[in-house]
Amino acid sequence: MTAATLNRSDVERIVREIVQRQFSFPSNNRQSALSVEPKLVVSVSARHVHLTDEHVETLFGPGHTLTPAKDLYQDGFYAAEETVMAVGPRRRMLPSVRVLGPTRSFSQVELAFTDGISLGIDLPVRPSGKIEGTPGCVLVGPAGVVELPEGVIRAERHVHMNNRDAEFYGVKNGDRMNLRIESSCSMVLENLLVRADDTSKLEVHIDTDEGNAANLDKAASVVLEKQEPCQCKSH
Repeated sequence: MTAATLNRSDVERIVREIVQRQFSFPSNNRQSALSVEPKLVVSVSARHVHLTDEHVETLFGPGHTLTPAKDLYQDGFYAAEETVMAVGPRRRMLPSVRVLGPTRSFSQVELAFTDGISLGIDLPVRPSGKIEGTPGCVLVGPAGVVELPEGVIRAERHVHMNNRDAEFYGVKNGDRMNLRIESSCSMVLENLLVRADDTSKLEVHIDTDEGNAANLDKAASVVLEKQEPCQCKSH
């Protein structure tokens, strides 16, 4: 067919074909969105403490409120300017433990295992907030002292995500995942607790011991993987 013999219907058909090839979209937009891997951030969570309003005033003075110094990756959370001294058995101490905000309904100290050794406390591994039956310590601030009967833990490694991210990975709140770190000290960190909700950004939290062991600062890649059920055969 030459240009001289093209009629209007032929031209319209050819134009439609060109447009469809150049500007075609998947028929299932939801599936297309799920195929894009979310941005993953892996953060090393150094020793820190969460405080109640009452304990903030006891440690820093009546009417005192936390002073935000640096925003954390999750919206609404921050590292405060305030620090406290944590004192363990036999007066072993960590002189400067950062306070994180905002305040909570209970106070909690989160340490790495090496911090626990320095403080003289055998740290239990717990999800944040699960402090019943855990060891306590003494917190010392510029204006006063708080004795915590419990609340000192090594927070278990976990991953924050929103429900869209959870759908992408095929997991739900409370499931477990693995983190593969490729570096000069490559390793797989297993059993990350999934903490999924409507608003969180995708972020893994590990402690300083884990970050240093994996040489995370110089990692070539980090990959979050769904943990498959154990296929072990019982004998």
